Amino acid sequence: MGRRTKARECAFQMLYQWEATDAPMDSVVESFWRVRRSTPAARAMADRLATGAAARIAELDAAIGEAASNWRLDRIASVDRTILRLGAFELLAEPETPAAVVLDEAVEMAKRFGEADSPAFVNGVLDAIRKEFRGGRVIAPRRGRAKA
Repeated sequence: MGRRTKARECAFQMLYQWEATDAPMDSVVESFWRVRRSTPAARAMADRLATGAAARIAELDAAIGEAASNWRLDRIASVDRTILRLGAFELLAEPETPAAVVLDEAVEMAKRFGEADSPAFVNGVLDAIRKEFRGGRVIAPRRGRAKA
C-alpha cells in the first residue's frame, strides 16, 4: 500500500472515530497515533485530511447532500458518509491532487470498508461533486509503467 493510500486510510479511520465518538478532533488524532505507526509524511497527510475535513464538515455535507439528491445525509451509511466527506474535502481543498486519483482512492476504500453497492454509490456522488467544483472530464490515473 502506498504512502498516500495509507494516509487516506488513516484519515478515514480518524474521521469515522470522530463522528462515532463525538470527541474533539484533536483528541481523536492524538489517541489514534498512540496506537498506530506511520511515516512522518503519511502522518502529516492523514492529519491534514482528517482535521481539514472536520473543520469544513458543514460545507462538505452540503455538497454531498446536493450530489446525493435522492439520499438524506443521515440515511447514508456512516462508512460511506465518511469516505464521501474525505473525498469531497480533497476535491474541494486539495486541487493539486488529480480528481481521478481522489475518485479512484475513494472507490477502493469503499470496496474495502463498505457494502457491496458502496463503490458505485461513492463514485457517483463524488463524480457529481467533481463536476460541480472542478468541471471537465476525469482522466484515469495511469497504472504501471509505460512501454518504451
